Amino acid sequence: MKKMPKIIYLALAMLLLGVLAIPFAQGQSAGTDQGQGNQQEKRVQGWGQGGFGRGHWRRHRFAGRLFSQLNLTDAQKAQMKQLNQNFRANTKSLREELLAKRGELRQANQGETFNEALATEKLNEITALQVKLMGERFKLKQQISAVLTPEQKTQLEQLREQMKAKREEFKKKQAERSSQSQ
Repeated sequence: MKKMPKIIYLALAMLLLGVLAIPFAQGQSAGTDQGQGNQQEKRVQGWGQGGFGRGHWRRHRFAGRLFSQLNLTDAQKAQMKQLNQNFRANTKSLREELLAKRGELRQANQGETFNEALATEKLNEITALQVKLMGERFKLKQQISAVLTPEQKTQLEQLREQMKAKREEFKKKQAERSSQSQ
């Protein structure tokens, strides 16, 4: 019984890492395919039933703003767009399988009795798929990085550091507000 929490924490950690990697991986294509396609396609692009949620789209738009500040050439924009389209096409079956496995896990959890062995099996399958998808995201990140000039890479790193500092400042303010309200 002690294995279950470790597996859940591992699955959650992998999910969090995957979500954090997406904004950079999708780069310039922010907003190009929003609102298009049927509901099933939108679910396949996101996690679970409702996509990534509000936070994801905010991060996604911010990543697009980061790249817009790099003064990309039209050729670079076209390359990045093509890389993103290839990534989505190449990982579509993986994302569909991940969505199906999550559905199976939800179904396994809906019964009156909890089947720990089945839940563990589904979590292991989900984690393996998330690892594969994360690997593909890292490949995409490297491919996108290869499109940038050394100056653009330096500028992007500076922008990321600024974003990190702002995020830390925001978290600090949130913690102060939280402690004051209690």
